Amino acid sequence: MPELPEVETTCRGIAPHVEHQRVTRLEVRQPRLRWPIPEQLAHWVEGDEVQRVERRAKYLLLSFSRGQMIVHLGMSGSLRILPQGTVPGKHDHVDLVLASGQLLRLTDPRRFGAVLWQENGTEHSLLAHLGPEPLSEEFSAEYLQTACKGRRTAIKALIMNAQVVVGVGNIYANEALYRAGIDPRRAAGRISAERLSVLVETIKTVLAAAIEQGGTTLRDFVGGDGKPGYFKQVLDVYGRGGEPCHGCGELLAEVRLGQRSTVFCRHCQR
Repeated sequence: MPELPEVETTCRGIAPHVEHQRVTRLEVRQPRLRWPIPEQLAHWVEGDEVQRVERRAKYLLLSFSRGQMIVHLGMSGSLRILPQGTVPGKHDHVDLVLASGQLLRLTDPRRFGAVLWQENGTEHSLLAHLGPEPLSEEFSAEYLQTACKGRRTAIKALIMNAQVVVGVGNIYANEALYRAGIDPRRAAGRISAERLSVLVETIKTVLAAAIEQGGTTLRDFVGGDGKPGYFKQVLDVYGRGGEPCHGCGELLAEVRLGQRSTVFCRHCQR
């Protein structure tokens, strides 16, 4: 599933082509994604201008005068800028045709993505209870200390909880905990304030580095320009269970936490 860096990469890639462009047509070839695409969506966006493109957690928000189109990429979706007239493939479900002569195309082989809508002045239920953005000032050492206080939940599960902080998916939770030297199984409430402060900084550093390098190439992720990400080349632990630790040389352990693969070093992380 595309995680926060992949979605941010897509956001940055499509924004220069989409912002301040008038939508001449919305073409929906498959309305049944994870949730049905609203039947009135074309009425709301056609003839209007895309005012801005933003990201909230793993959702892309395209703002119009009446509201926002919410796009989620699901497990294997992608958004790409293409010339008008580009023949759609089997899994190309939605086109936002622009007055510029380009189009924004949603491709989603598994159909776990979504195209939804929220009116101005309302907040969709998918966005209503989200925690702070991890790269924001709101996500601070003090904030995480408060969130962890008294919690028996494993620290990896806590930082992957979108109500605590958004966008720290499995790949980047593994990487940040390794770099912070924290055992992902440790109870959140039993980690010192000093170590939680380090974890906040490693989360920010890992995510910022992944965004800078265009995200992580897993399966078929591509950014808005159709190019793959490259952060996978520098992963320390994710996907490396049983391989030597880059720090001490011991073999990395792999366990399941919350049904997710968790790789860590028993020697370097405590």
